[in-house]
Amino acid sequence: MYIHYLKKIPSNLMLSLLSFFSILVLSSVAGAQEAAEVPAVSSEVAYVFNTFLFLVSGFLVMFMAAGFCMLEAGQVRSKNTAVICLKNIGLFSIAGIMYYLVGYNLMYDGVDGGYFGSFSLFSRSSDVDLDTGYASGSDWYFQMVFVATAASIVSGALAERILIWPFFLFVAILTGIIYPIAGSWQWGGGWLSEAGFSDFAGSTLVHSVGGWAALAGAILLGSRTGKYNSDGSANVIAGSSLPLTTLGVFILWLGWFGFNGGSQLALGSGADATAIADIFINTNLAAAGGVVAVMIVSKLTNSHTNVAASLNGAIAGLVAITAEPLTPSMGHAIVIGGIGGVICMYGMKLLDMLKIDDVVGAIPAHLFAGIWGTLIVPWTNKDTSFGVQFLGVISYAAFTLIVSFAVWFAIKTVVGIRASKEDEEYGLDMSELGTISHPDFTSTVKK
Repeated sequence: MYIHYLKKIPSNLMLSLLSFFSILVLSSVAGAQEAAEVPAVSSEVAYVFNTFLFLVSGFLVMFMAAGFCMLEAGQVRSKNTAVICLKNIGLFSIAGIMYYLVGYNLMYDGVDGGYFGSFSLFSRSSDVDLDTGYASGSDWYFQMVFVATAASIVSGALAERILIWPFFLFVAILTGIIYPIAGSWQWGGGWLSEAGFSDFAGSTLVHSVGGWAALAGAILLGSRTGKYNSDGSANVIAGSSLPLTTLGVFILWLGWFGFNGGSQLALGSGADATAIADIFINTNLAAAGGVVAVMIVSKLTNSHTNVAASLNGAIAGLVAITAEPLTPSMGHAIVIGGIGGVICMYGMKLLDMLKIDDVVGAIPAHLFAGIWGTLIVPWTNKDTSFGVQFLGVISYAAFTLIVSFAVWFAIKTVVGIRASKEDEEYGLDMSELGTISHPDFTSTVKK
Protein backbone atom coordinates (compact mmCIF):
# COMPACT_ATOMS: atom_id res chain seq x y z
CA MET A 1 0.00 0.00 0.00
CA TYR A 2 2.84 2.40 0.89
CA ILE A 3 4.54 1.63 -2.45
CA HIS A 4 1.31 2.56 -4.24
CA TYR A 5 1.37 6.02 -2.62
CA LEU A 6 5.06 6.49 -3.32
CA LYS A 7 4.48 5.83 -7.04
CA LYS A 8 2.11 8.80 -7.09
CA ILE A 9 4.85 11.22 -5.89
CA PRO A 10 6.42 13.10 -8.81
CA SER A 11 9.98 11.94 -9.59
CA ASN A 12 11.43 15.43 -9.24
CA LEU A 13 9.86 15.82 -5.77
CA MET A 14 11.16 12.40 -4.75
CA LEU A 15 14.70 13.37 -5.77
CA SER A 16 14.43 16.59 -3.83
CA LEU A 17 13.29 14.75 -0.67
CA LEU A 18 16.11 12.21 -0.97
CA SER A 19 18.64 15.01 -1.43
CA PHE A 20 17.28 16.87 1.61
CA PHE A 21 17.50 13.85 3.90
CA SER A 22 20.98 12.99 2.62
CA ILE A 23 22.21 16.49 3.37
CA LEU A 24 20.54 16.36 6.81
CA VAL A 25 22.26 13.08 7.71
CA LEU A 26 25.65 14.24 6.48
CA SER A 27 25.39 17.58 8.27
CA SER A 28 24.41 15.91 11.54
CA VAL A 29 27.47 13.65 11.34
CA ALA A 30 29.71 16.60 10.53
CA GLY A 31 28.09 18.59 13.31
CA ALA A 32 28.77 15.84 15.82
CA GLN A 33 32.42 15.75 14.78
CA GLU A 34 32.65 19.53 15.00
CA ALA A 35 31.02 19.55 18.45
CA ALA A 36 33.64 17.11 19.66
CA GLU A 37 36.42 19.37 18.44
CA VAL A 38 35.11 22.84 19.32
CA PRO A 39 34.81 24.00 22.98
CA ALA A 40 31.32 24.26 24.42
CA VAL A 41 31.75 28.02 24.74
CA SER A 42 34.20 30.59 23.47
CA SER A 43 37.49 31.07 25.31
CA GLU A 44 36.30 34.42 26.67
CA VAL A 45 33.07 32.97 28.03
CA ALA A 46 35.03 30.11 29.60
CA TYR A 47 37.35 32.73 31.14
CA VAL A 48 34.34 34.48 32.70
CA PHE A 49 32.80 31.26 34.04
CA ASN A 50 36.11 29.99 35.45
CA THR A 51 36.81 33.28 37.18
CA PHE A 52 33.28 33.34 38.53
CA LEU A 53 33.76 29.82 39.93
CA PHE A 54 36.97 30.84 41.72
CA LEU A 55 35.41 33.94 43.26
CA VAL A 56 32.12 32.38 44.38
CA SER A 57 33.84 29.26 45.70
CA GLY A 58 36.39 31.49 47.39
CA PHE A 59 33.87 33.46 49.38
CA LEU A 60 32.14 30.22 50.37
CA VAL A 61 35.47 28.98 51.75
CA MET A 62 36.01 32.34 53.42
CA PHE A 63 32.66 31.87 55.17
CA MET A 64 34.17 28.72 56.69
CA ALA A 65 36.25 31.08 58.85
CA ALA A 66 32.99 32.08 60.54
CA GLY A 67 32.19 28.39 60.95
CA PHE A 68 35.50 27.68 62.65
CA CYS A 69 34.99 30.69 64.90
CA MET A 70 31.49 29.63 65.96
CA LEU A 71 32.52 26.00 66.46
CA GLU A 72 35.47 26.98 68.65
CA ALA A 73 33.52 29.61 70.57
CA GLY A 74 30.92 26.99 71.44
CA GLN A 75 33.51 24.42 72.48
CA VAL A 76 35.50 26.63 74.87
CA ARG A 77 34.28 28.01 78.17
CA SER A 78 32.66 31.44 78.16
CA LYS A 79 35.72 33.03 79.80
CA ASN A 80 37.74 32.34 76.63
CA THR A 81 35.30 33.11 73.81
CA ALA A 82 36.44 36.69 73.11
CA VAL A 83 39.98 35.42 72.52
CA ILE A 84 38.60 32.85 70.08
CA CYS A 85 36.85 35.60 68.12
CA LEU A 86 40.02 37.69 67.86
CA LYS A 87 42.18 34.67 67.00
CA ASN A 88 39.97 33.70 64.09
CA ILE A 89 39.65 37.11 62.50
CA GLY A 90 43.31 37.78 63.22
CA LEU A 91 44.59 34.57 61.66
CA PHE A 92 42.48 35.12 58.54
CA SER A 93 43.93 38.61 58.14
CA ILE A 94 47.52 37.47 58.74
CA ALA A 95 47.08 34.60 56.28
CA GLY A 96 45.96 36.99 53.54
CA ILE A 97 48.90 39.35 54.03
CA MET A 98 51.50 36.57 54.27
CA TYR A 99 50.14 34.83 51.20
CA TYR A 100 50.54 38.07 49.29
CA LEU A 101 54.01 38.85 50.63
CA VAL A 102 55.58 35.47 49.96
CA GLY A 103 53.16 32.52 50.16
CA TYR A 104 51.59 32.42 46.71
CA ASN A 105 54.80 32.68 44.69
CA LEU A 106 56.57 30.29 47.05
CA MET A 107 53.83 27.80 46.25
CA TYR A 108 53.40 28.36 42.51
CA ASP A 109 56.18 30.41 40.91
CA GLY A 110 58.78 28.28 39.14
CA VAL A 111 58.43 25.08 41.16
CA ASP A 112 58.90 22.93 38.05
CA GLY A 113 59.07 19.53 39.71
CA GLY A 114 61.10 20.82 42.66
CA TYR A 115 60.45 21.54 46.31
CA PHE A 116 59.38 25.21 46.43
CA GLY A 117 58.88 28.29 44.29
CA SER A 118 60.30 31.79 44.67
CA PHE A 119 60.49 34.11 47.67
CA SER A 120 58.79 37.09 46.07
CA LEU A 121 55.66 39.23 46.16
CA PHE A 122 52.57 38.19 44.28
CA SER A 123 52.00 40.56 41.36
CA ARG A 124 48.41 40.76 40.21
CA SER A 125 47.76 41.10 36.49
CA SER A 126 44.65 43.00 35.43
CA ASP A 127 45.03 41.94 31.80
CA VAL A 128 42.51 39.56 30.29
CA ASP A 129 44.76 36.63 29.39
CA LEU A 130 42.51 34.08 27.76
CA ASP A 131 45.33 31.53 27.61
CA THR A 132 45.27 31.09 31.42
CA GLY A 133 41.52 30.59 31.43
CA TYR A 134 40.86 32.77 34.49
CA ALA A 135 41.75 36.11 36.07
CA SER A 136 44.99 35.90 38.03
CA GLY A 137 43.47 37.71 41.00
CA SER A 138 40.66 35.16 41.24
CA ASP A 139 43.17 32.34 41.54
CA TRP A 140 45.13 34.14 44.26
CA TYR A 141 41.93 34.78 46.22
CA PHE A 142 40.77 31.18 45.92
CA GLN A 143 44.13 29.80 47.04
CA MET A 144 44.42 32.33 49.88
CA VAL A 145 41.26 31.19 51.65
CA PHE A 146 42.64 27.65 51.68
CA VAL A 147 45.75 28.67 53.59
CA ALA A 148 43.56 30.46 56.15
CA THR A 149 41.67 27.20 56.65
CA ALA A 150 44.88 25.39 57.57
CA ALA A 151 45.61 28.03 60.21
CA SER A 152 42.08 27.77 61.64
CA ILE A 153 42.68 24.10 62.41
CA VAL A 154 45.57 25.03 64.71
CA SER A 155 43.50 27.62 66.55
CA GLY A 156 40.88 25.23 67.89
CA ALA A 157 43.26 22.54 69.07
CA LEU A 158 45.31 24.91 71.25
CA ALA A 159 42.45 26.95 72.68
CA GLU A 160 42.11 28.09 76.31
CA ARG A 161 45.83 28.15 77.17
CA ILE A 162 47.81 29.55 74.20
CA LEU A 163 49.00 33.15 74.34
CA ILE A 164 47.54 35.08 71.46
CA TRP A 165 50.61 36.88 70.04
CA PRO A 166 52.90 33.83 69.98
CA PHE A 167 50.03 32.07 68.23
CA PHE A 168 49.83 34.84 65.62
CA LEU A 169 53.59 34.59 65.09
CA PHE A 170 53.26 30.89 64.34
CA VAL A 171 50.33 31.59 61.99
CA ALA A 172 52.50 34.02 60.02
CA ILE A 173 55.19 31.36 59.55
CA LEU A 174 52.66 28.63 58.77
CA THR A 175 50.77 30.63 56.14
CA GLY A 176 53.79 32.36 54.64
CA ILE A 177 56.34 29.52 54.61
CA ILE A 178 55.28 26.06 55.82
CA TYR A 179 51.96 25.65 54.00
CA PRO A 180 53.15 27.17 50.68
CA ILE A 181 56.18 24.87 50.55
CA ALA A 182 53.98 21.87 51.31
CA GLY A 183 51.46 22.97 48.71
CA SER A 184 54.11 23.46 46.05
CA TRP A 185 54.97 19.77 46.13
CA GLN A 186 51.60 18.88 44.64
CA TRP A 187 49.46 21.81 43.50
CA GLY A 188 52.47 23.86 42.45
CA GLY A 189 53.72 21.11 40.13
CA GLY A 190 56.44 19.92 42.51
CA TRP A 191 58.07 16.56 43.06
CA LEU A 192 55.02 14.78 44.48
CA SER A 193 52.93 15.91 41.53
CA GLU A 194 55.55 14.44 39.22
CA ALA A 195 55.44 11.20 41.24
CA GLY A 196 51.69 10.87 40.67
CA PHE A 197 50.39 11.85 44.11
CA SER A 198 46.75 12.97 44.09
CA ASP A 199 44.93 15.27 46.52
CA PHE A 200 42.00 16.87 44.71
CA ALA A 201 41.03 19.57 47.23
CA GLY A 202 43.38 19.14 50.17
CA SER A 203 42.71 16.29 52.61
CA THR A 204 46.46 16.24 53.14
CA LEU A 205 47.67 19.55 51.71
CA VAL A 206 45.28 21.64 53.82
CA HIS A 207 43.77 19.52 56.57
CA SER A 208 46.61 17.17 57.46
CA VAL A 209 49.15 19.99 57.24
CA GLY A 210 47.03 22.02 59.66
CA GLY A 211 46.57 18.91 61.81
CA TRP A 212 50.29 18.15 62.02
CA ALA A 213 51.02 21.78 62.93
CA ALA A 214 48.33 21.60 65.63
CA LEU A 215 49.70 18.31 66.99
CA ALA A 216 53.21 19.74 67.34
CA GLY A 217 51.82 22.75 69.19
CA ALA A 218 49.59 20.66 71.46
CA ILE A 219 52.51 18.45 72.51
CA LEU A 220 54.75 21.40 73.40
CA LEU A 221 51.97 23.47 74.93
CA GLY A 222 50.60 20.80 77.23
CA SER A 223 47.05 20.17 78.36
CA ARG A 224 44.65 22.52 80.10
CA THR A 225 44.78 22.57 83.87
CA GLY A 226 42.42 19.93 85.23
CA LYS A 227 41.96 18.05 81.95
CA TYR A 228 43.77 14.89 83.06
CA ASN A 229 43.94 13.13 86.40
CA SER A 230 46.96 11.49 87.98
CA ASP A 231 45.62 8.03 87.09
CA GLY A 232 45.55 8.98 83.39
CA SER A 233 41.81 9.43 83.11
CA ALA A 234 40.40 12.46 81.30
CA ASN A 235 37.84 14.93 82.60
CA VAL A 236 35.16 16.39 80.33
CA ILE A 237 35.47 20.18 80.21
CA ALA A 238 32.15 21.33 78.81
CA GLY A 239 32.05 24.17 76.32
CA SER A 240 29.90 27.25 76.59
CA SER A 241 27.33 26.59 73.87
CA LEU A 242 26.43 23.40 72.04
CA PRO A 243 24.02 25.27 69.70
CA LEU A 244 26.86 27.61 68.71
CA THR A 245 29.08 24.62 67.96
CA THR A 246 26.31 23.09 65.84
CA LEU A 247 25.89 26.34 63.93
CA GLY A 248 29.62 26.32 63.24
CA VAL A 249 29.43 22.79 61.84
CA PHE A 250 26.56 23.73 59.51
CA ILE A 251 28.50 26.78 58.26
CA LEU A 252 31.55 24.61 57.60
CA TRP A 253 29.38 22.05 55.79
CA LEU A 254 28.02 24.80 53.55
CA GLY A 255 31.45 26.29 52.88
CA TRP A 256 32.81 22.89 51.92
CA PHE A 257 30.81 22.96 48.68
CA GLY A 258 33.05 25.83 47.62
CA PHE A 259 36.11 24.06 48.99
CA ASN A 260 35.59 20.89 46.95
CA GLY A 261 33.43 22.18 44.10
CA GLY A 262 35.74 25.09 43.35
CA SER A 263 38.69 22.70 43.18
CA GLN A 264 37.35 21.47 39.85
CA LEU A 265 39.04 24.72 38.71
CA ALA A 266 36.88 25.10 35.62
CA LEU A 267 33.27 25.88 34.67
CA GLY A 268 33.72 26.42 30.95
CA SER A 269 31.97 23.30 29.68
CA GLY A 270 29.04 21.04 30.35
CA ALA A 271 31.43 18.34 31.55
CA ASP A 272 32.84 20.72 34.17
CA ALA A 273 29.38 21.72 35.35
CA THR A 274 28.37 18.08 35.67
CA ALA A 275 31.56 17.27 37.57
CA ILE A 276 30.89 20.06 40.05
CA ALA A 277 27.36 18.76 40.60
CA ASP A 278 28.78 15.28 41.28
CA ILE A 279 31.31 16.79 43.69
CA PHE A 280 28.56 18.60 45.57
CA ILE A 281 26.58 15.38 45.96
CA ASN A 282 29.57 13.34 47.14
CA THR A 283 30.63 16.07 49.55
CA ASN A 284 27.18 16.19 51.10
CA LEU A 285 26.82 12.41 51.36
CA ALA A 286 30.27 11.99 52.95
CA ALA A 287 29.37 14.46 55.69
CA ALA A 288 26.04 12.71 56.22
CA GLY A 289 27.81 9.35 56.36
CA GLY A 290 30.19 10.68 59.00
CA VAL A 291 27.34 11.89 61.19
CA VAL A 292 25.18 8.77 60.92
CA ALA A 293 28.09 6.36 61.40
CA VAL A 294 29.21 8.10 64.59
CA MET A 295 25.66 8.29 65.94
CA ILE A 296 25.21 4.55 65.42
CA VAL A 297 28.60 3.48 66.75
CA SER A 298 28.47 5.76 69.78
CA LYS A 299 24.98 4.51 70.66
CA LEU A 300 26.01 0.86 70.30
CA THR A 301 29.16 1.30 72.40
CA ASN A 302 27.80 3.70 75.02
CA SER A 303 24.54 4.30 76.81
CA HIS A 304 24.04 7.64 75.04
CA THR A 305 24.61 9.01 71.55
CA ASN A 306 27.66 11.27 71.59
CA VAL A 307 26.58 14.63 70.17
CA ALA A 308 30.07 16.20 70.19
CA ALA A 309 31.52 13.23 68.33
CA SER A 310 28.58 13.28 65.90
CA LEU A 311 29.25 16.93 65.06
CA ASN A 312 32.91 16.15 64.53
CA GLY A 313 31.80 13.19 62.41
CA ALA A 314 30.42 15.64 59.86
CA ILE A 315 33.74 17.47 59.73
CA ALA A 316 35.71 14.23 59.46
CA GLY A 317 33.47 12.97 56.67
CA LEU A 318 34.00 16.20 54.76
CA VAL A 319 37.76 16.04 55.27
CA ALA A 320 37.91 12.40 54.17
CA ILE A 321 36.10 12.99 50.85
CA THR A 322 38.16 16.10 50.06
CA ALA A 323 41.09 14.12 48.65
CA GLU A 324 38.87 12.75 45.86
CA PRO A 325 35.30 14.04 45.74
CA LEU A 326 34.74 13.43 42.01
CA THR A 327 35.36 9.78 41.17
CA PRO A 328 33.51 8.01 44.03
CA SER A 329 29.98 6.80 43.51
CA MET A 330 27.35 8.05 45.92
CA GLY A 331 27.66 4.82 47.90
CA HIS A 332 31.45 5.14 48.00
CA ALA A 333 31.10 8.69 49.35
CA ILE A 334 28.91 7.55 52.23
CA VAL A 335 31.35 4.78 53.15
CA ILE A 336 34.41 7.05 52.94
CA GLY A 337 32.74 9.70 55.07
CA GLY A 338 31.35 7.17 57.52
CA ILE A 339 34.71 5.55 58.15
CA GLY A 340 36.26 8.99 58.48
CA GLY A 341 33.74 9.89 61.17
CA VAL A 342 34.41 6.71 63.16
CA ILE A 343 38.18 7.25 62.86
CA CYS A 344 37.67 10.72 64.28
CA MET A 345 35.59 9.43 67.20
CA TYR A 346 38.19 6.90 68.25
CA GLY A 347 40.97 9.36 67.46
CA MET A 348 39.56 11.64 70.15
CA LYS A 349 39.79 8.74 72.61
CA LEU A 350 43.36 8.03 71.49
CA LEU A 351 44.47 11.59 72.16
CA ASP A 352 43.02 11.41 75.66
CA MET A 353 44.91 8.17 76.25
CA LEU A 354 48.10 9.98 75.20
CA LYS A 355 47.14 13.05 77.29
CA ILE A 356 47.21 15.31 74.25
CA ASP A 357 44.59 17.98 74.84
CA ASP A 358 42.71 19.02 71.70
CA VAL A 359 39.82 21.26 72.74
CA VAL A 360 37.68 20.92 69.62
CA GLY A 361 38.86 17.57 68.25
CA ALA A 362 40.63 19.25 65.34
CA ILE A 363 43.48 16.75 65.15
CA PRO A 364 41.28 13.64 64.78
CA ALA A 365 38.85 15.41 62.42
CA HIS A 366 41.42 17.02 60.14
CA LEU A 367 44.62 15.00 60.53
CA PHE A 368 43.40 11.44 61.10
CA ALA A 369 40.45 11.68 58.71
CA GLY A 370 42.66 13.50 56.20
CA ILE A 371 45.16 10.64 56.20
CA TRP A 372 42.33 8.13 55.67
CA GLY A 373 40.83 10.13 52.82
CA THR A 374 44.18 10.46 51.07
CA LEU A 375 45.11 6.81 51.36
CA ILE A 376 41.76 5.57 50.06
CA VAL A 377 41.85 7.65 46.84
CA PRO A 378 42.95 4.69 44.62
CA TRP A 379 39.80 2.81 45.65
CA THR A 380 37.81 4.99 43.26
CA ASN A 381 40.48 6.73 41.17
CA LYS A 382 42.33 4.08 39.19
CA ASP A 383 44.89 6.60 37.91
CA THR A 384 46.49 6.68 41.38
CA SER A 385 48.35 4.11 43.46
CA PHE A 386 48.34 3.25 47.15
CA GLY A 387 52.14 3.38 47.25
CA VAL A 388 52.41 6.95 45.98
CA GLN A 389 49.54 8.08 48.20
CA PHE A 390 51.35 6.60 51.21
CA LEU A 391 54.55 8.34 50.13
CA GLY A 392 52.72 11.66 50.06
CA VAL A 393 51.17 11.16 53.49
CA ILE A 394 54.54 10.25 55.06
CA SER A 395 56.34 13.11 53.32
CA TYR A 396 53.86 15.73 54.50
CA ALA A 397 53.90 14.24 58.00
CA ALA A 398 57.68 14.38 58.30
CA PHE A 399 58.05 17.88 56.87
CA THR A 400 55.16 19.57 58.64
CA LEU A 401 55.59 17.91 62.03
CA ILE A 402 59.33 18.49 62.22
CA VAL A 403 59.27 22.08 60.97
CA SER A 404 56.23 23.00 63.07
CA PHE A 405 57.76 21.46 66.16
CA ALA A 406 60.96 23.44 65.59
CA VAL A 407 59.04 26.70 65.10
CA TRP A 408 56.85 26.12 68.17
CA PHE A 409 59.91 25.23 70.24
CA ALA A 410 61.76 28.37 69.13
CA ILE A 411 58.77 30.58 69.97
CA LYS A 412 58.33 28.83 73.32
CA THR A 413 62.01 29.32 74.18
CA VAL A 414 62.22 32.97 73.15
CA VAL A 415 58.88 34.48 74.21
CA GLY A 416 56.81 31.66 75.72
CA ILE A 417 53.55 30.26 74.41
CA ARG A 418 51.45 29.34 77.45
CA ALA A 419 49.33 31.53 79.70
CA SER A 420 49.99 31.45 83.43
CA LYS A 421 47.98 29.10 85.60
CA GLU A 422 46.19 32.05 87.19
CA ASP A 423 45.26 33.59 83.84
CA GLU A 424 44.09 30.22 82.56
CA GLU A 425 41.88 29.81 85.63
CA TYR A 426 40.16 33.16 85.29
CA GLY A 427 40.08 33.16 81.50
CA LEU A 428 42.21 34.56 78.70
CA ASP A 429 39.55 37.09 77.73
CA MET A 430 40.56 39.33 80.62
CA SER A 431 44.30 38.59 80.70
CA GLU A 432 44.83 38.87 76.95
CA LEU A 433 42.15 41.34 75.87
CA GLY A 434 40.91 43.06 79.01
CA THR A 435 37.33 42.30 78.04
CA ILE A 436 34.77 39.50 78.21
CA SER A 437 32.26 38.19 75.71
CA HIS A 438 29.57 37.12 78.21
CA PRO A 439 29.44 39.80 80.93
CA ASP A 440 26.26 38.38 82.43
CA PHE A 441 27.80 34.97 83.05
CA THR A 442 31.52 35.56 83.57
CA SER A 443 33.10 36.77 86.77
CA THR A 444 35.86 39.37 86.32
CA VAL A 445 37.01 39.46 89.93
CA LYS A 446 40.05 37.43 90.90
CA LYS A 447 39.62 36.01 94.39
